[in-house]
Amino acid sequence: MKTYREIICWQKAIELVKSIYKITNNFPQSEQFGLTSQLRRAAISIPSNIAEGFGRSSNKEFRRFLEISRGSLFELQTQLFISKELGFIISKSYDMIYEQTREVERILIGFINSLKV
Repeated sequence: MKTYREIICWQKAIELVKSIYKITNNFPQSEQFGLTSQLRRAAISIPSNIAEGFGRSSNKEFRRFLEISRGSLFELQTQLFISKELGFIISKSYDMIYEQTREVERILIGFINSLKV
C-alpha cells in the first residue's frame, strides 16, 4: 500500500464517521457537549489512528495504533448503546449503525491479526 487511504478499514471508518455525524445532528441541543461530542470524537479517532499508525516506522507501532482504533470503536459502540437507552436514537437506526461498527470491527481485528510483529 502506498497510502493509508487504500486501507479498507480506514475507508469503512470514514463512512462510519459520516454516519455518526448524521445521526448526532438529531440529538438534543443539551447533549452538544455531552454524548454528541463524545460520539464524534470516538468515531474520528478510529480512522485517525489508522492513518497515524500507517505513518509509523514499524509494524509493531502500526499495530499499537490499530489497537487504539479498536478501543475507540468499542467506546463508540458503548456510547451508541447509551444513546439508544436514553431515547436519542431509535432502535432501527441503532441497529443499522451498530452493524456498521461491527463491520469495521471485523475488518480491523483481521488487519491487526495480519500484521507480523
